[in-house]
Amino acid sequence: MSPRHAADTHETCVAVREVLNRVGDKWSVFVVGTLSDGPRRFSELKRTIEGISQRMLTLTLRGLERDGLVTRTVFPTIPPRVDYALTPLGRTLLEPVMALMAWSEKHRVAIQDARDRFDGRLKKRARD
Repeated sequence: MSPRHAADTHETCVAVREVLNRVGDKWSVFVVGTLSDGPRRFSELKRTIEGISQRMLTLTLRGLERDGLVTRTVFPTIPPRVDYALTPLGRTLLEPVMALMAWSEKHRVAIQDARDRFDGRLKKRARD
């Protein structure tokens, strides 16, 4: 492998890792999936995404906005209304995210069974 090819490969890996760190984390997948139906208010997102804390939702939305995947629109009302929506770039994530969510749902039982078998083998080894 040439030094230039190695540098290109390293740069590609770094770039891919950065993107996957954002769009592949648990909460980003849920936020993108929830926004697939259109803009949502912060409180709607929090209510819809079970288990997410207010702080984690704030950090996730901020990261998605920074990466150009989500827009934040503030309406000058009292109290202020803030809507979040997918950008055109964010909408391109819908197909892979929805496919991942469907795959997860379809295979969750098989994955749990595999985990149980694995954990059982570890417990058996520990006893032996």
